[in-house]
Amino acid sequence: MKKIIIAFVGLLMLNSCAELQQVVNQLPQGGTLGNADIAAGLRQALDFGIDKQVQRLTLKDGFYKNNLVKILMPEELQKVDKTLRDIGLGSLADDGIKMLNRAAEDAVKEATPIFVDAVKGITFNDAKNILLGQDNAATQYLESRTNTALYGKFKPVIQNSFAKVGADRIWTNLIERYNKIPFVNKVNPDLTDYVTNEALKGVYTMIAVEEKKIRTKVGSRTTDLLKKVFALQD
Repeated sequence: MKKIIIAFVGLLMLNSCAELQQVVNQLPQGGTLGNADIAAGLRQALDFGIDKQVQRLTLKDGFYKNNLVKILMPEELQKVDKTLRDIGLGSLADDGIKMLNRAAEDAVKEATPIFVDAVKGITFNDAKNILLGQDNAATQYLESRTNTALYGKFKPVIQNSFAKVGADRIWTNLIERYNKIPFVNKVNPDLTDYVTNEALKGVYTMIAVEEKKIRTKVGSRTTDLLKKVFALQD
């Protein structure tokens, strides 16, 4: 019985591989939609994500009023938030959260040039794997090639932004007030690192939103190239 099960599973795996290879083989190798067109279509989809979604994050309240990416207090400070609200300092806690999001909005302005360079580098082999991948495969590709560079760009901007918008004073005040409350465990989190990572998550989240629209909704394919390329994965 065990041998029969193993043989059955093996047969399923071979069939799945054969079907995937058949899809790959059907991708055009020339004619009206060649390798370069497929790569260009993926680049265009990512460019749309950057233009439509990432740019929105740079606006005032781009993070703060977007529930998909709004930056909340880090887990370490959740108890700070609750305690401050319990003792009537809810407005101070709200200001602290708002300043975290303002810093992220400033930082994202540094992202576009790095994204543009990464998108230009998509090859046909990259595009083929992305096209046959998950709903966020293009976003994952972009993240793998930009995360380190963006972190290096974002962190100093966020640090400067904290000073510019007064977040450093607000958070110093907030944490000092909390640490003076009797019997609490004192906190001193690295907020710059936290907001940098949260800003990066927000950027990739919004690019993935646009990618999924293009993959799953024909009406979101607003150019002939997008229609032709993504018809291959339907």
